This record gives sequence, C-alpha cells and structure tokens, in this order.
Amino acid sequence: MMQNVHLAPETDEDDLYSGYNDYNPTYDTEELENDTAFQQAVRTSHGRRPPITAKIPSTAVSRPVATGYGSKTSLVSSMGRPMTGAIQDGVTRPMTAVRAAGFTKGALRGSAFDPLGQSWGPAPPLEARSEDSPEEKIRQLEKKVNELVEESCIANSCGDLKLALEKAKDAGRKERVLVRQREQVTRPENINLDLTYSVLFNLASQYSANEMYAEALNTYQVIVKNKMFSNAGRLKVNMGNIYLKQRNYSKAIKFYRMALDQIPSVHKEMRIKIMQNIGVTFIKTGQYSDAISSFEHIMSMAPNLKAGFNLILSYFAIGDREKMKKSFQKLIAVPLEIDEDDKYISPSDDPHTNLVIEAIKNDHLRQMERERKAMAEKYIMTAAKLIAPVIETSFAVGYDWCVEVVKASQYVELANDLEINKAITYLRQKDFNQAVETLKMFEKKDSRVKSAAATNLSFLYYLENEFAQASSYADLAVNSDRYNPSALTNKGNTVFANGDYEKAAEFYKEALRNDCSCTEALYNIGLTYKKLNRLDEALDCFLKLHAILRNSAQSYRYFPSNIEVIEWLGAYYIDTQFCEKAIQYFERASLIQPTQVKWQLMVASCFRRSGNYQKALDTYKDIHRKFPENVECLRFLVRLCTDIGLKEVQEYATKLKRLEKMKEIREQRIKSGRDSSGCPRGRRDGSAGSDSGQNCSAGSKGERLSAQLRALPGTDEPYESSSNKEPDASYVDPLGPQIERPKTAAKKRMEEDDFADEELGDDLLPE
Repeated sequence: MMQNVHLAPETDEDDLYSGYNDYNPTYDTEELENDTAFQQAVRTSHGRRPPITAKIPSTAVSRPVATGYGSKTSLVSSMGRPMTGAIQDGVTRPMTAVRAAGFTKGALRGSAFDPLGQSWGPAPPLEARSEDSPEEKIRQLEKKVNELVEESCIANSCGDLKLALEKAKDAGRKERVLVRQREQVTRPENINLDLTYSVLFNLASQYSANEMYAEALNTYQVIVKNKMFSNAGRLKVNMGNIYLKQRNYSKAIKFYRMALDQIPSVHKEMRIKIMQNIGVTFIKTGQYSDAISSFEHIMSMAPNLKAGFNLILSYFAIGDREKMKKSFQKLIAVPLEIDEDDKYISPSDDPHTNLVIEAIKNDHLRQMERERKAMAEKYIMTAAKLIAPVIETSFAVGYDWCVEVVKASQYVELANDLEINKAITYLRQKDFNQAVETLKMFEKKDSRVKSAAATNLSFLYYLENEFAQASSYADLAVNSDRYNPSALTNKGNTVFANGDYEKAAEFYKEALRNDCSCTEALYNIGLTYKKLNRLDEALDCFLKLHAILRNSAQSYRYFPSNIEVIEWLGAYYIDTQFCEKAIQYFERASLIQPTQVKWQLMVASCFRRSGNYQKALDTYKDIHRKFPENVECLRFLVRLCTDIGLKEVQEYATKLKRLEKMKEIREQRIKSGRDSSGCPRGRRDGSAGSDSGQNCSAGSKGERLSAQLRALPGTDEPYESSSNKEPDASYVDPLGPQIERPKTAAKKRMEEDDFADEELGDDLLPE
C-alpha cells in the first residue's frame, strides 16, 4: 500500500506558482527571428499559401511542425508529392506559378514581416459622384417629390387647404417626370409604385378637402383601377364618403359595400366602421329596417356607443317600444374601457408616488378618458330623453323606467340628472307644481345635485315674481356649490330685482370668475352698469358679449311670426342699404298680416330701392289689384309707368286724380264734423301716404307707417334719392326698456330644442 505513496523531500519548498513558466517550445515566438526554417518559409511563397486541405481525407498524411528546436522534416502534400519550395535530399524543389501570379522573389527580399499590410499606406480616395448622371438626377427628383408630399400634408394639418392642394399638384407633375426618366434608364418594372401611390392618394385627399369632389373621384378611380397597387380597393370607402357628402346615398352605399367585400375578415375594426357608415346612410335615406340590420350586427360583434345610439334612433323612427328598451339596455352595457377614478388617488404618503399620480391626473390619456366618458353620458342622456315619452303610457313612467335601468348600470350618477330632466319636461308641459315637487326631492341629496335642483327652483320662483323664495333657493344653491355660475347668476337676479345693483354686480362678477363663458352673467352685468349709469363699462360688456356670440341666432329664427322683430330687422337692413335682405322679412310680414297693405308696399319699396324697377312695377300692380283705393300705390304706378314709357300711365293717372278728389272730400267732411262736435282741430301727420286724415283718436297701432311714408320720395324726386332718409319701417331700440329685466341663466336653454346637448343641473330650466 505504501509503495504508491511518494513523500516530497524536506529540502524542497512549496512553490504555489511553479510550472507556470514551463511551455512547449513549439509555441515560443521570441526566437522565431533566429529560426532558419521559419525565415526560409517566410521568404518563399510557402508562408503565403493557404493551408492545403485533403481532397481524399482517408489518404491525408500528417505533417510535423518544424521549429528552431527540432529537426527539419520534409513537407509532403496530400497527394504524396513534395510541397513546392520544400527541401528534399538537400535539393530545393523549384517554385511554380509564381511569375504568372504577379509575384517575384526580388519583391520579397529584404521586406519586413507585415502580415496586416500596414506599410501599404492609406486607401485611395473614393471616386467623386457625378451629378450629371441619370441615376443621380432620378434620386434627386425622387427626393423632391417626397418633400412636396410632406409639405402638402403639413399645410393641410395647419388648415391651409389651398397651399396643400398646390403642393400636391406639384408633386404629381414632378412624379410623372420622374416616371418618364426612370423608364428611359431602367426597365418599367423598376418604377417606384409606392411613391406613385402616395402622390395620387395625397392629391385625391387634397381635392376632397377643398370640396373638389369630381377631381377627387377621378383621382381615386385612377388608383383603384390600377391592378399594380395592392389593397387599393379599400379606397372605395373614401369614394363612398364623397358620395355621402354629395347626398348621392345610393352610390355611397354601393361603394361602401364594394369596399367591405374587398377587406378581409381579419381587419375586424375597419369592417365595423364601414358597416356603421352603411347604417348611417340607410338612416339618411329613410331605410330604417336596413339600418337596423347593420347596427344590430355591429352591436353583436363589437358594440360601441355610436352604433348603440343610432340603433335606438332607428327603432324610435319605426315606433318599436320594446326594441327601444332593449337597445337602451345594450347602450348602457357598452364597456367604456377606461380606468376608475380610484387609480388617481394616492394610496400612501410616498412623495414619489404622489408626484407620479399628479403627473398623470391630467395627461393626454386622462383627458381622452374624460372625453369618452362625457360622450357616453351625452348619448345615454339624449337617448333617455328621446324614448322616455314614448316607451310607456306617460312620459313620467318612461322616465322612471330609464332611471331604474341607469341606476343598475355603471352610470349611477346619471340617475339624478334624469330626474332633473324629468322636472324640465314638466315645465315644458306647463305643469309647474309637478316640476317643483320633483325638484324639491333633491334638497337632501349630495351637494352637486342639491345645487342644481335649488338653482332651478330659484329660477321658477323668479319667473313667478316670488323673489323671497327665489332668493332663498338661490342661497341654498350657492351654499351647496359656491362655484356654480348659474346659482350665482340667479342670486344676482334676485338682488337686481330688489334694486341693489352694486351687490348684484358683485354676484355677476363672481359668476364670471368661476366661468368666463357664462354669457348670461356678462349680459346681466351690462344691464347693471347701465342702471348705475356707468355707460362705458356697460358698453364694454355688451361688446364682449357680441364678440363671444357673434354668430348667435337672432330671435327671428325661433319666433319668426313676431311682427315687431320682423319690422325691426327689415328696417335695419334698409337703414344699412341692404334692401335685398329686407325683402324676405317684409314678405313674411305680409303673409302674417295679409290685410295690412304697408308690408306689401315695403316689399315694392325695397325692389325699387335696389334698382329692380320691373319687379317693383309688378309688385305695385299686384297691390293695386288687392287694394284699388290705395293712393300711395297709384302714385308710384304713375311714376314708374311714366319713366318706363308704358301706355298704362294715363289709366293710373285718372284713377289717382279720382281718389285724391274723393280723399279731399272725405277730409272736408271730417273737419266739419270736428268743428260741429267741438273737438280740437287735429294736425295732419305730414306723411304723403296716409290714406285718411288724423282724428281725435290718432296714434293707433294701424298708423305706425308714418316713418315709412316719410321715407318714400315725393312725386318730383328721383328713385335713387335715398340720402339721409329714415328707414321704411319704425323700429324700437333693442337696448330699450323692454329688455331691462335681467337675463336668467336659462335664457339660452329656453331657445334650444328638447334634445340639445346640455349640461343638466348646472344652469336654469328651459321653457
């Protein structure tokens, strides 16, 4: 056993690093300069030849490596013959194929070892690119086309549609030049189809944006008919949109269906959008059954808010109550796919977490979520207001059903808004008691709903001139929500009614600080400044209001049968020398009061003032047939026929003389009657067109034409003389006493229809 045990001698020391310097002499590179065999190999082509691979692996012969420490061994090739340059029996085998390869022995003699070729020097410079070459011209032109397409898109996004179209046209012209040049240099299959497609598509889009629909359709046809463009068939959706804008609904549906057939089923979202377009087009054509089929398919495959709302509209159009209910439930069940508000509440006092939450509270994603939620609430509220009056025997029962459905959904907070809207409906039906009862139910609700209900109650009591109750509920609304501009406006109205204008102005100012777009408060503060005789400040408020509501509809739009408004509008356009615009208002007045000759005279006067004498003559003739004893009409007929040179002038002149004589006799009789009765002598109005003299009861509403008649030129005046004359109809200053009553916060809502987009509860009730 002990014979296999070897003990180290005691004299040897244990060296941990022994053996590390021992290596195979084959790998010694320091003595290569003194190795004769190695230097000989370097000087010959042997060191530069690639290693020999065996053609017949089974017959390959291994060769030893010659070093300075070993004997030289002749090298043998894989075929058994000596290697070129090898020494065999003391004789060096001659070199072969050296000169033919371009190498010489003299070139290698005396050269240093440089396997990396560092002594060769830097590489020669690249050959300069020729700018005149056809390939370079094509590349530059292609770059310019791409730049023009990008500039066109940028101009469109900035709203400069004309510049966008010019850039798109320029890109199209240069792209055609590019195609011709490329065909001359290369084969046709090398044409850049992607660039051609993008140029044509951008041009069609810019034509459509500029409402040049015929050109846009032609450009789209070029793309669609080219079989070399892949997936060009889906552009038929754009063509369908153009036909929809042109109200060519049959062609729009045709192209939508063609696009739907060419889009594979894997593109589910795009197919859903096209089907939604088809459904909307069917609604516009009145084909509600076909529209229902499209929207039902969408709600079964990928339900969304727009399709659900349109489905309710379709069932409402055909009057299917049960389907309306089911569709409303489907609309309520559409997932919003947004995060809950709890996500934005900090769960701890970690400052880093709080910073992150503050950063994402109002980022773009959060704003998108709010917009989506607001849109969903708008659709649900509008749908409920639409179907509630028709799905049950009464609108109250219908609203109750909608409220119960909403309470069982994710939109619980909308139930209170529906109840408030129920009160609004009571008001529209003039059932004020039910409206008050409904609103009083919210006095014990949360602050937002309580403030909304109290605001509406304050408005109701204000309309009934019960200012004490109105002030009480206004205080309740303000205390519940100090930032409610409608509540502050109503409180200011109650203070205004009590004559405390300074305090009313403070409430209106606070309402504007909370909501600078509260136009009711801005209007009311203007009236308040007017009462305080601060006219410059009042004018500033009204100018601001005009700037905000520059395009606001006039009262004529909502109550076109109001004679006073029609009279004011007509007189305004005459006073501003736009007689053509005044004609439509006086024609409407003549329809409302066909027995009043003054409106038809005003129409004829507008034609005359605008230079349309033939139309004026025809109008006067028509008036004479209806009112043959009207002196003013005959006077203008005589003048017009005289100037035009008509033969009827003598006939009208005879009639005019006879009527004037009868009028004079009638006036003499009236005077004699006044003298005999002791009535004070009346004075004539000075109007050249009054058909009868003034009596003791002069000034009746039927004689308000005096201003108009004074504006009519006399028999010796030319038609064009309209300098410094009063309007043809009297009008009342719009800022006069009739509007001194403060405007309530719901004045604008009183003018809206039942299904307008409104923020319920934050201002006063409509009619």
